[in-house]
Amino acid sequence: MRIRPLTWLIPALATAAAVTATTLALPRGGERAPEDRAAAAADARPTGKARPDARNVVLAVHGGAGTALDRDKTTPEREKAYRDGLTEALGAGRKVLDKGGSSVDAVQAAVTKLEDNPLFNAGKGAVFTADAGHELDASIMRGSDLKAGAVAGVKSLRNPVEGARAVMDESKHVLLAGEGADDFGARHGLRTVTQDYYWTQARWDALMAAKEAERDVKSGKGGKRAAGPAGDSPAALADAQSKGTVGAVAVDKRRDLAAATSTGGLTNKLPGRVGDSPLIGAGTYAKNATVAASATGAGEVFIRGAATATLSHLMEFKGVGVAKAAYEVIVKRLPALGGDGGVIALAPDGEFDAPHSSPGMLHGYLTEDGKVVTKIFPDETPPNS
Repeated sequence: MRIRPLTWLIPALATAAAVTATTLALPRGGERAPEDRAAAAADARPTGKARPDARNVVLAVHGGAGTALDRDKTTPEREKAYRDGLTEALGAGRKVLDKGGSSVDAVQAAVTKLEDNPLFNAGKGAVFTADAGHELDASIMRGSDLKAGAVAGVKSLRNPVEGARAVMDESKHVLLAGEGADDFGARHGLRTVTQDYYWTQARWDALMAAKEAERDVKSGKGGKRAAGPAGDSPAALADAQSKGTVGAVAVDKRRDLAAATSTGGLTNKLPGRVGDSPLIGAGTYAKNATVAASATGAGEVFIRGAATATLSHLMEFKGVGVAKAAYEVIVKRLPALGGDGGVIALAPDGEFDAPHSSPGMLHGYLTEDGKVVTKIFPDETPPNS
């Protein structure tokens, strides 16, 4: 009896393995028909491509990942204000780099500019806590020796990133919080302010809208108000960015990397809440061999996912490029934990990526030859790209 070669077996086994993998990936709570499984698996894959946004970048900044600015509803004046804000931050960092300064000084200068701009949720434009106060967080990290500094829950430092830098340079610690952080900054000559310095009308209106939405939910009304202020008001636009942060990453002429992040937190957050921004390895990370990264988005998720450290580890231990590593963390892993956001990630060779799973992310970058690019609308920076 002649036995036919089993040429059919390999493709059959491959098909069976694919079906099995799809079945194992299904969430609990019900089976799908076999013919739907392949389509379901395809639908679950993130869209977009893991490829760098730019090369030869020396400095990048972000102004938060929120619901994004709508091109059709954003006035030319407001568009200019956002682009100018990002450009001014890039300009501040560029002055440092052009003079041969360090990447640490460059990211601090860039973030300080963003903290001074009331459009962004950091420093002057920080959101309100549930008790109508302001508690600000920031961190900074140097890639050459992994030295870092951070402050959390500060209430009187005009520029929290300066406090983070002071902790890094003037103490043996990495993170100081609350009154101790404020006092430490004041003792080291940092500018201090009273709480009213941080006040802006748009952020106050956003808090009032959040309080009203909270009351509606408790009373059973719910509805659209629960999502925050409606319409195209400054409060609505401000609240859309309220889960955001500001941040910067840079590489200097010595190929040293640095990253910094600063935030006012979440509108109506509980007093004492600390997000990812002041946590090294969550909101901020820099290592010369891999990446400088600053994150923005759902802070609790970025903490649980150790977002920026994981990005660096993927590059170091799996040997993947910055774009693939950032895409893996931001687009594929973090949404599975229940939150979205984005990251600016810069490799020591100038390869840059800014993926996000949120609808938009305000950011900009500067290339080695002096080109400045700002992106504020979703069609300029599609999600999952």
